[in-house]
Order: sequence, then structure tokens, then C-alpha cells
Amino acid sequence: MSQADVITRPDVSQEIKEPPLFKVIYLNDNSTTMEFVIDSLMSFFDYTPDTALKITQDIHSAGSAVVAVLPYEIAEQKGIEVTMSARSVNMPLQVKLEPESN
Repeated sequence: MSQADVITRPDVSQEIKEPPLFKVIYLNDNSTTMEFVIDSLMSFFDYTPDTALKITQDIHSAGSAVVAVLPYEIAEQKGIEVTMSARSVNMPLQVKLEPESN
């Protein structure tokens, strides 16, 4: 075997990190209907009617609630979709994202 026949392989032992998670938070307001919030939780986050109602009540009583914890890109997309849906029916629902603390 000559020097030209030797194949050197680079060290490929890179550690793959999980993407950072973000909380999707609905903020309470005086105009967005509970029906809209419930429907959006079922439509965009696949909650059951009972779970969506419970989260909606939490949002109403506490002023806000975490509705999901997702990788950033998915959380951002869900936030945009919910906001666009709300605006399409003249609802001022606010959705914010926050990094999940470990």
C-alpha cells in the first residue's frame, strides 16, 4: 500500500443539539371571544374541546396562558397562523413567544 492509497477520514463526531423550545402564549383581552380562542386551540393545536375550554378559562382568569411548547420555527408559524386567523375575523388576540427556561 502506497502513501496515495491511504484514505484519511475527518472526525465527524459532531453533537447534534435539539432545537430550542419556545412557549406559545395567548394574552387575554376584552374583545376576543372565548369561542374564537377555543376554536383556535382546537384548530391550530389539536386540543380536545374540554382541554381547549380549560386553557381558555386559564387565559381569562390569569391574563395569559402557555398553550404550547414547540421548537422555535413551529411556534413562530403557529403564532402567525393564529394571529392571521384572529385578524381575519377582527379579533385582537395577541400571541407571544418566549424561550422555555430549562
